[in-house]
Amino acid sequence: MIKQGQKMQEKLRHIPSVSAVLSDTRISELMTEYSTAAITDLVREKLSQVRSTIDDESEVPTISQISDHVSAHIEQNWANWPTNVINATGVVIHTNLGRAPLSTESIQATIDSSKTYSDLELELDSGKRGSRHARISQLLSSLTGAEAGLVVNNNAAALILGLSTLALGKEVIVSRSEAVEIGGGFRIPDVLKQSGATLIEVGTTNRTYVTDYEKELNEETGAILSIHASNFKIIGFTASPSITELSILGAGNGIPILHDVGSGSLIDPTKYGLAPEPLPQESIDAGTDLCFFSGDKLLGGPQAGIIVGRKTYIEQLSTHPLARAFRIDKMNLAALTATLIHYLKEEAQNKIPVWQMVSAELEDLHRRADKLAIIIPSSNLYSVKVIQTKSTIGGGSLPGETMDSYGIQMKVNNPEKFARKIRTGITPVIPRIEKDAVIFDLRTILKNEDEALIASITHTLQN
Repeated sequence: MIKQGQKMQEKLRHIPSVSAVLSDTRISELMTEYSTAAITDLVREKLSQVRSTIDDESEVPTISQISDHVSAHIEQNWANWPTNVINATGVVIHTNLGRAPLSTESIQATIDSSKTYSDLELELDSGKRGSRHARISQLLSSLTGAEAGLVVNNNAAALILGLSTLALGKEVIVSRSEAVEIGGGFRIPDVLKQSGATLIEVGTTNRTYVTDYEKELNEETGAILSIHASNFKIIGFTASPSITELSILGAGNGIPILHDVGSGSLIDPTKYGLAPEPLPQESIDAGTDLCFFSGDKLLGGPQAGIIVGRKTYIEQLSTHPLARAFRIDKMNLAALTATLIHYLKEEAQNKIPVWQMVSAELEDLHRRADKLAIIIPSSNLYSVKVIQTKSTIGGGSLPGETMDSYGIQMKVNNPEKFARKIRTGITPVIPRIEKDAVIFDLRTILKNEDEALIASITHTLQN
């Protein structure tokens, strides 16, 4: 035991010192690029890990090996992030990949808002303090017909703000079929609880009527909430009241109607062969008092929670303390403004990437797939084939809906290994694996990414 302890002590004595590692050429070069203090702390951390994990069987790492670990850590963790990737999954609004890519104009607006000062909260005419919501409110009114609009940092925050403002300590009536869980474990009953409102469920899982809401109305009722089932479907023997019916009930009893339409589509998706989606402008036209929707789904803009509706309610929400906590930043506000302008100019289909993908002609996707497949180097180790496939909207929008598409199918010996290599390559590409083949769906690959896609495939095959 003594000898064994002496052996361990000898190993510990041979672990390189901090100063010795810092003297290594690669570490010295890193200290010219990064903070000396940060590099020193990282070296100490790595050496501490060595001391705590070394045992009788392990070898003492050399200075070169420790430098390798430090360099790898910096390369992996100290680089700019998020990393741009090519979405070849066929899922248009891919939550894991950042949802909606922005238009060129929205990206430029973000850059312009960031590189210098702006009139974010200043009225240039008077020189007095202004509101960051004034301009966006006007745009939203023009697009939806609402009296006013307000924007916060995401739709969950928008809903909590609305409920906290109008129904704190009161009851909120919700159909039992709409007391749901959406992405990331986000549950509507939990939202109501956090907002200080009490959930009153009415109807059954599959059938709810206006009379069910009417029976629960009392002096404690703060609002009626209707939530679009954006990420699932209830089919078969079902019934639910229209927003118009709920609005008539609410107006007759002085109860605000809150409508969460989710994806925020300002364009009717049935134009592209997809199922109907509730449109904010239709919700307002039906009499909704406040309509809530996302900015980064079918709207095709940055992450944002958008609220449109009656001016009196919007003003109440804008002065609530949570409005400050949930407010949108200047970069996303600039991107959202540019996105909304696309709709006012009726150019969303041609300018906004989400709608470019949705509206892409099948023949065009086929031509692109054929053109790209020919360029991929041939080999008897794998096969390349253009196939017809299916794309989806994703992002909790239009559940179960698919669009015909074309893709490049690659059959390789180990699809999982190939997919990992191309995900971690020079230009990360995210394909999908289907029936033991790697699929690159052209619908979600932007046209200006075609060249990079082929370069990444070629590099992966050759390495």
